[in-house]
Amino acid sequence: MQPGTTKLKQRKRAGAAEGRRRVIIEGVRPEIDCGRFPIKRTVGERVAVEADVFTDGHDSVACRLLWKHRSGRAWTETAMEPLGNDRWRASFPVDQLGRYQYTVEGWLDPYYTWRHDLIKRVAAGQDVSVDLLIGATLLEAAASRARGRDRQSLERAVETLRSDRPIASRTAAALDEALEARARRYPNRDHGALYGKVLEVVVDPERAGFSTWYELFPRSASPEPGRHGTLRDVEARLPYVKELGFDVLYLPPIHPIGETKRKGPNNLPEGRPGDPGSPWGIGSRHGGHKSVHPELGTVEDVRRLADSARAMGIELALDIAFQAAPDHPYVNEHPEWFRSRPDGTIQYAENPPKKYQDIYPFDFDTEHWAALWKELESVFLFWIGHGVRTFRVDNPHTKPFPFWEWLIARVKAKFPDIVFLSEAFTRPRVMYRLAKLGFSQSYTYFAWRNEKWELTQYLEELTQTEVAEFFRPNFWPNTPDILTAFLQTGGRPAFMIRIVLAATLTANYGIYGPAFELLEHVPREPGSEEYLDSEKYQIRRWDLDRPDSLRWFVARLNAIRRSNPALHRDRSLAFHRIDNDHILAYSKRTDDLSNVILTVVNLDPNNVQSGWVEVPIADLGIAETDAYEVHDLLGDARYTWRGAWNFVELNPGVVPAHVFHVVAAPRPPAG
Repeated sequence: MQPGTTKLKQRKRAGAAEGRRRVIIEGVRPEIDCGRFPIKRTVGERVAVEADVFTDGHDSVACRLLWKHRSGRAWTETAMEPLGNDRWRASFPVDQLGRYQYTVEGWLDPYYTWRHDLIKRVAAGQDVSVDLLIGATLLEAAASRARGRDRQSLERAVETLRSDRPIASRTAAALDEALEARARRYPNRDHGALYGKVLEVVVDPERAGFSTWYELFPRSASPEPGRHGTLRDVEARLPYVKELGFDVLYLPPIHPIGETKRKGPNNLPEGRPGDPGSPWGIGSRHGGHKSVHPELGTVEDVRRLADSARAMGIELALDIAFQAAPDHPYVNEHPEWFRSRPDGTIQYAENPPKKYQDIYPFDFDTEHWAALWKELESVFLFWIGHGVRTFRVDNPHTKPFPFWEWLIARVKAKFPDIVFLSEAFTRPRVMYRLAKLGFSQSYTYFAWRNEKWELTQYLEELTQTEVAEFFRPNFWPNTPDILTAFLQTGGRPAFMIRIVLAATLTANYGIYGPAFELLEHVPREPGSEEYLDSEKYQIRRWDLDRPDSLRWFVARLNAIRRSNPALHRDRSLAFHRIDNDHILAYSKRTDDLSNVILTVVNLDPNNVQSGWVEVPIADLGIAETDAYEVHDLLGDARYTWRGAWNFVELNPGVVPAHVFHVVAAPRPPAG
């Protein structure tokens, strides 16, 4: 049965004043903030819905899950199965981009109540002749709602129960399981209850749930020393990105850079003639957010790069930073979009004591906010029109929440395949709110989580709580803004440790390269997380063929990610006991256990660490006495283990981690 949308709305209105609606529906999950926000899934996943559905007294209830794509008119129904203690469950697939809707309906099931009681009366040896007549009446009502062969079969059952055949024969007919299935297909829902809300799920493309990002500065991509890199140089770099195994190539802002108040090397307040400035100081006489820096190329080069990357299985991601350099065209054309100070100058960006004189933030409190919103929306639409489908958004937490909810909803209504990555290193509730408002993926605190206890606590919050329904973490060991103390002091092992954690703990991760694979670790000054000679302020030349490069390790790790579907999702993440606080052990698995990955990481970059790790063999269908193989996908070694507890030793000077594929040996046939 597929009830229409109009019928659903009518029943909701009628239920408000109908005293005979005795079924209670509550505790529906997943539901975010009382239904205020949608949950998230990617194409091909399923949505499992649970609810408490019950009534007073001893009457039985039945319930169904109603679901549809928001663009459709007809609702599909799926019967919910009891989990015990009045909890029910059903699931539905999401195979189309956009938004799906779902809700729950419950009703009294007098037929099931009657059949259940009949079984008990027969077992007690009681006279059930009257009960058979009651059943006939219930089946007659079901027949009036049925059609075709089902109706004919139910009518024959009514005749049988009312006939003068022996009690035993009529009782056997009444308890026929095929009859039960047929009768319950046509319940009386006139006094059923509908959950008071229609909930939603946003369905994103698969790359929103599983992606591997690589960031580079185009101006540093030139193979020739002393020459400013171009988008054509980036295109030539695509085979390298492909070799490393990345499927998203992310570029910092590619727009014209302001010439007024340009920053110098190492964030000097005043640049020298010829200094390139910061790409985040957007806008000059050459254009603004819909233009390309003239030394990088043209807008058409962006389309060409996007097309070339996509042909190689790589999506191009652009950075959208809503701010303006002092000589951005917006400043002259729309001064009302900026905040003026008492001395008549425009307020530049500040994060005291830091000052960013090369950046003017937009004033979202302006009376002209509506025009500002429309213009900023047009920036996304412009680049979408030139082949870009993925965006990293700079500092979204410094712009109003209502703006992002409005913008993302409008863009995704037209282009549901767009992916938005939120770069918001801010308070947890702010990060989560941005995700609820529509951002597909989010930066996290991973860069600063180093100890075993804090990694475990943080990942359990992200993957095992309600947060997982709306927040997709994207782990970055480094960014152009973040060079952690761990990477500064831990040497080559530290880089290997952090990328293994990022790549196997979450389905989405990224690195800022080539700084990462070339082990860039020197800070601007002690105690700073800024790089010395940062690419944010100057052009760098990278020797990609350096013998100490982690190029091979990154490529191997990404190949492991691609070929093991257990690593494509976060929800199965489970941590395991190991008798050493310097070693972290965890696993991921597919639902059918066809792919199980156990990762063991030495968190100490300076010392060999060892311990006994507990493998969840009972969950994997492995008996305590069974032998099973663990194949280290990083080093290609194979080990035969037996039982739950097994020994590992990790030397950070070689490879500080195992990424094991757990292969259970087939059991011999019984007998």
